[in-house]
This record gives sequence, C-alpha cells and structure tokens, in this order.
Amino acid sequence: MPEILITNDDGIHSPGLRSLANSLRKLGKVTIVSPDREMSSISHAISLHRPLRIEELGDGYFKVDGTPADCVYLGAIKILEKKPALVASGINKGPNMGEDVVYSGTVAAALEATILNIPAFSISLASFEEFVFAPAASFAYFLSKKIIEEGLPTATFLNVNIPPGKIKGVKITSQGRRYYREKVEEQIDPRGRKSYWIGGESSNLRRQPGSDIEAINEGNISITPLQLDFTNYGALNSIGCWTEWLSQKMQ
Repeated sequence: MPEILITNDDGIHSPGLRSLANSLRKLGKVTIVSPDREMSSISHAISLHRPLRIEELGDGYFKVDGTPADCVYLGAIKILEKKPALVASGINKGPNMGEDVVYSGTVAAALEATILNIPAFSISLASFEEFVFAPAASFAYFLSKKIIEEGLPTATFLNVNIPPGKIKGVKITSQGRRYYREKVEEQIDPRGRKSYWIGGESSNLRRQPGSDIEAINEGNISITPLQLDFTNYGALNSIGCWTEWLSQKMQ
C-alpha cells in the first residue's frame, strides 16, 4: 500500500484538505501534515531560523507551526518512516494560474516534494466562491492513481486547476499570464500611523491559446507540468553576446 502525504496552504482546518485526504485514502495510507493556520501566498518560504513544532491530532493528521514547504519536508523526512510515493497539495480555495504559481504556498508544497525527488501535484479550485470540493477530490483520486502507477518526468510536478460548474474535459496546458491591477491601499491606524495593503484584483484576461487560463475559461480542467529548472534557454543565446563586453568591463 503506497504512502501518500497531503498538505495545503489553507491550514489544517480547511474542508478542501479533508476532502482530498478522504478521496486518496482509497489509494493508500494517507498522512496529513498541514500548517496550523492559513499560509496563502507564502510561496516557498522555509523556516531555517526558528524551531518548528509538530502536534499529532489523530487519524493521520499532524499540524505544524510552519509553512507548506516546512510541512512537506517534515512529513517526508521526520514524520513518515520513509519518503512517500506521492505528495498531494490542496484542495486550494481559489485558482493558482499564471503568475499565481510564484506566490502560491499550495504550489510551493508540490515544488518542495519535487526537490526531495517525490512525485507531486498541487490542485486548486478556480473559483472565489461556492467552493464545491467533490469534483476536484474525485479528479485527484484518478490523477494520483495514474502518477503512482506511471510516475512523472524527472524534476517535474503538476499544477492542476478545476473549473467551477460543469466540467467539459481535461487539457494539458502551459502556464499563462494573469494581469493584475497594481494597487497599494494606504490606511491610518487608531494611533495615526500609516499602514499599507498591497495587491490588486485580476483585470480582464487576454486570450492565451493552450494556457491554463484558457482551459479554465472554456470549462476544462487544466494540468500544467512545471519544473525545477527555471532557466530560460532561449535567453542563453539572446544575451550570450553580452559576456565579452561585461568581461572587458571587469578587467
């Protein structure tokens, strides 16, 4: 029976986490290691400058006062007796498409698993209201079964987004671009000090053939293969001519 490690960035009490865990119990032994609070948009932060605490809650649940990446590391290296056959991160409340993957703690957990050489995927509901987890949990079961049986390409994990409403099909997609209105909201606290909220709403999305965003807009499940190697190989040639000039400047 394969060992499966589950985490998220919405915290240990998220219904999406429980829905995912219940679905994957049919495939193997499930252990849940999740942050003790919401850690949305924490990205790939890992705690190197303070100790972490693990609390066992029973029924395979553990909470950690750390980040999603911390949870995967502790779960795979400390809590489980051996590395799991699969790490599943989610089910996230809200989409993780385009540039969202840079900020997402959900995606970062799958990335951390990949660094540890464990097959992994992140899964999110591409909706901001009426979170219905059952279709995503069902899809996660079949995807997990496929990954356990066939594996994934080296240094690659999958980022999955589930559309709201009726699902038309499944698409393998590229990472799109989301366009946000740049915004900083200034406020004054009761003591007269200024504080700031950063972030803006997503603006109209441009057509992006083959992207995660297009798939979701058309009512399809999006599966985007992501990799550890961030290198832009096309740029190796386009900026290669800089090296001689820069080398001369350093003489």
